[in-house]
Amino acid sequence: MFELQELRKRIEEQDYQGALKIVNELEEMSVEDKLNKIESYMVILLMHLIKQEAEQRTTSFWNRSISNSVKGINKTNKRRKSGGYYAKPEAIATMFAETFDDAMEEAAYEAFEGKLSIEELAVKLDRQQIIDQAIRRVGEA
Repeated sequence: MFELQELRKRIEEQDYQGALKIVNELEEMSVEDKLNKIESYMVILLMHLIKQEAEQRTTSFWNRSISNSVKGINKTNKRRKSGGYYAKPEAIATMFAETFDDAMEEAAYEAFEGKLSIEELAVKLDRQQIIDQAIRRVGEA
């Protein structure tokens, strides 16, 4: 990793301001990585909730995937050493809203054997109700 080599160099040169800038960049990269991982779990969670709502049925696979996604979101979001969370509840709600369209796109490939367009699938759904359900599930776990 280039950043670690550069950090070592700055410390050896006693350039502590430069070293702190690199540490800040590394922290920012770490948080971004965590948030991206959370969003990936969110897409999967929302996709299965969308399919459940649209098709008015469920499968054991969908239920298992929903459960695993909720666990993944909560595990990834928890700061282990310092405590707290990477994304607070308000940010989680915003992230669900932002990832909903990606989940719709994925769900359109699978719901009703992929026969509906995203727009046709959207007509069968209450977007906010699904987002609220996802937020509740994450908060309850």
